[in-house]
Parts: sequence; C-alpha cells; structure tokens
Amino acid sequence: MPRLMLLLALAALLPLQAGAQQVRMVSIPAGSFVPLYGVEGAPPVRVKAFRMDERPVTRGEFQEFVIANPKWRRDSVSRLFADVAYLREWPSATSAGEGPALKQPVTQVSWFAATAYCEWKGKRLPTVEEWEYVAAASATMRDASRDSAHVRELLRLYTQGRRGAMPAAGSGAPNAYGVRDMHGLVWEHVENFNSIIVSDDSRGTSGSAERDHQLYCASAAIGASNTENYPAFLRYAIRAGLTGSTTTGMLGFRCAA
Repeated sequence: MPRLMLLLALAALLPLQAGAQQVRMVSIPAGSFVPLYGVEGAPPVRVKAFRMDERPVTRGEFQEFVIANPKWRRDSVSRLFADVAYLREWPSATSAGEGPALKQPVTQVSWFAATAYCEWKGKRLPTVEEWEYVAAASATMRDASRDSAHVRELLRLYTQGRRGAMPAAGSGAPNAYGVRDMHGLVWEHVENFNSIIVSDDSRGTSGSAERDHQLYCASAAIGASNTENYPAFLRYAIRAGLTGSTTTGMLGFRCAA
C-alpha cells in the first residue's frame, strides 16, 4: 500500500513538469565588440568564451523552480526582492498555466528571482557585455550592429504590437551563433544591468568607472559609439529604468555559464 501511494504521488507531479524541457546551451566563442557607451578612444570590449541558453526561460521551467523553492512563490516572496506584479498573471502561486502557456517565456520576474533561478540551475545571468555581444548578431553575421537593414528589422520587432498569445520561447529563427529570440519576444534581465547593483548583496554602490557612469544616461546619444543604432538605445533605456525588484509583463531572462 505505501508503494502504491508513492507511485500515485509521483504521477501527480507529472503535469507540473509537462511544459518544461531541458534548455540547450550554445557555446559562444571569445571575441570583442564596441559597446554603445564606452570611454572615448578605448579599445573594443573583450568577451571571454562562455555558454548561453538557446532561448529564454519558460513559464514551465520557472514553475518547477518556485515549487522547489517556496520562498520565491508570489505569495511568499519578500517585497524587497520582487514588486507586487511578480508572477501576477499566473493562475495560482504554484501554477503557470497549462499546455502552450508553459512553453511561453516567463515574465513578471524580478532580477533577484532570475538570479536565484540561474543559480539553482548552476548557472548565472549573462552580463550586459555578453548579452550585447550575442545580440549584435543577425542570422548571417556575428556583428550586424552597423547593418542598416538589420537595425531597421530590430526596430520593427521592438515597436510592433503583439496580437494574440505570446509565442513559445525558442520559436524564433537562430542568429549566427545559434541563439534564438534575442529580440522581439521579451526584454531580458542581465547580471550587471546598472552600475548600482554590483555588490555582494546586490544593493550597494560601485566605484563608478567612466563607462559604467555613462549607463545612467542610457537614452541619450551623447557618448554613443553608434548614434544610428536606436534599438540599442532602447535596450539601455529599459535597463536604466530597472531596479532589482522590478517586474513587467515583457521582462524575462535566460541564463549563461
């Protein structure tokens, strides 16, 4: 009888995991790029080789996380770590929905929660530099930041309205690295999204290097390396408006390692 009870309990857990699949990580080679904001005359930023999730984290995957870590449930999380909109669209504190909803990218997740999820997976959030390095790629070029056709396409993706349900994470075409949905699906958290959140408890202040200081003026063209790359201005502007507890319906994340 105890064996039967155990089997029934395990079977009851299966629907919770139905929407979650092991995400593939893409190996990103070392390289360099010119960031939107940087110290004048400085060489391009070097990025070491790393790995990045092929797609954003899904609702089903984050559901598994909150079930395994109850302190990150919306009815338990501290307001210090997530605002009142945290996971508000979920049917319940432990259910992200069912069917296709579980394959959609998770949103309404704070930076603190995204960081905790990645650590739970033995990973971390990508840095701004890593994210922008990969995001510069088009379908055929690893650095298409000065390709006018590519920049126009990104602007279209960033400004178009969405009709109907959000697509599944990973349904977009891969870029030159093999990474999907870097643009147009959701905005994404990064590890060092502004120069304030850098200390061990993520609420301290930093030494304010010149390049980091310029991130405060994220929506301004002053000091920008490419004033025609408006999509990049939008990304930096979004990051400048975030805090560690901010959540929005269009803000998700992916992990790196």
